[in-house]
Amino acid sequence: MAIGTGTAAPDFSLLDQDGNAHTLSEHKGRNVILAFFPAVFSGVCDTEMCTFRDSLSELGDANADVIGVSVDARFANKEFATKHSLPFPILSDYDRSAIRAYDVVTSNFAGMDGYDAATRSVFVIDKSGDIQYVWEAPSPPTEPPYDEVKAAAAKLG
Repeated sequence: MAIGTGTAAPDFSLLDQDGNAHTLSEHKGRNVILAFFPAVFSGVCDTEMCTFRDSLSELGDANADVIGVSVDARFANKEFATKHSLPFPILSDYDRSAIRAYDVVTSNFAGMDGYDAATRSVFVIDKSGDIQYVWEAPSPPTEPPYDEVKAAAAKLG
C-alpha cells in the first residue's frame, strides 16, 4: 500500500526525458499531481498520460503541476513524451528509488521475474509538500478516477 494522506511527500531527484534533473521540492508553492505508471507505450499508460495532458487547463486553474514517473529509461520516455505531445516532465526512476519511497512497487511486472515497475498510482500533493490524496490501481489496466483527482487538486486551490 502506498504512503498515506497527511504525510510529507518524499522528495526525489530524477531525470526527465531530456536529461534534466527534477526534484519534487522545486514545486513547493504549487500543487502537484504525481502520477506513477508502469510502462511507456502501453495502452493504458498512453491513455492516462494523454488524459492528464488534456486536463492541464483545469489542473492549471488549481495551481497544479503534473509529473509522470516510470522506471523506463529517459530515452524511451523522450519518445513517449514526443509521440503524445506531453508538455509535462516524464521522469525516469530507473534505479527504483522513488517507487520504493512511495511504496508503489509492482514486482515481477507482467510476469518478468526480477523486473520491478511502478504501480499505477496518483498522489495529489499540496503547496507545502504534504500528500492530500492517494489512489492506487488494484491492477495494472485500471485507470485513475480522473474526476476524483481533478476534484482533489481543485480543493487545494
